[in-house]
Amino acid sequence: MTEDPFVTHRTLLFTVAYEMLGSAADAEDVLQDSWLRWADVDRTQVNDPRGYLVRIVTRQSLNRLRTLSRRREEYVGEWLPEPLLTSPDVAEDVELAESVSIAMLTVLETLGPAERAVFVLREVFDLPYGEIAEAVGKSAAAVRQIARRAREHVAARRPRVRVSRSEQQAVVERFLAALRTGRVQELMEVMAPDVVLIADGGGLAAAARAPLHGAELVASLLARPGRAVSPVWLNGAPAGRIEIDGRLAAVSLVVEDGRVTRIHAVANPQKLTRLDEPAELAR
Repeated sequence: MTEDPFVTHRTLLFTVAYEMLGSAADAEDVLQDSWLRWADVDRTQVNDPRGYLVRIVTRQSLNRLRTLSRRREEYVGEWLPEPLLTSPDVAEDVELAESVSIAMLTVLETLGPAERAVFVLREVFDLPYGEIAEAVGKSAAAVRQIARRAREHVAARRPRVRVSRSEQQAVVERFLAALRTGRVQELMEVMAPDVVLIADGGGLAAAARAPLHGAELVASLLARPGRAVSPVWLNGAPAGRIEIDGRLAAVSLVVEDGRVTRIHAVANPQKLTRLDEPAELAR
């Protein structure tokens, strides 16, 4: 008996939904809805199950995105993507690792639903324009225009300099070591002077409700003794897991020119439920 195509491509479908939504919980809901629709399909009429399933998941993700956009307008403080524990193997696929990074997912949040869908399907999964058009309900010509605008939008907001995996890891290790000591000077030395800290507590955990700017301010906030700090791989990149007084936070870093330029700290407990088992991601 051959395996159901949905099961075969489930990791890919989850990755598509997660990149479009920035939330593993919502991605799982989309997959559940997509599975129910797939169960009603006459498989003898489907020539390309993989493409067909990606289109179903895309449509369901777009529906979910429109609902989420209203919910996120009411979100308390800054909204950050849900971090996923990943194995270091994800980083071997450089394009996949960049596309699922917290920094990139945060940039994708600034796109409209259709732009985000087109960008993800074209730039990350390299789908033909015709297939994307069918998935998003627009003409191929319109999709090309949307793809161009989305690329320009993302290019203007993504980190300016790509660093090697070894440099990223070295800087992250220095940052985490400084966090362990709780010394302000050590933290300031590993951060760029204009570093930005974005924290997401969702109103459920203590967190700054607006971005904080500057190494001195950020270091004074982060320099607290008694924290358990451990290195982890989140979203295909080296990152940190912090525990203090029984509370958990996941910290993802953007590194440029040997220093931390942006810190994404997720403390909302509803977004930290997937830090014990690595998620499977694939293109």
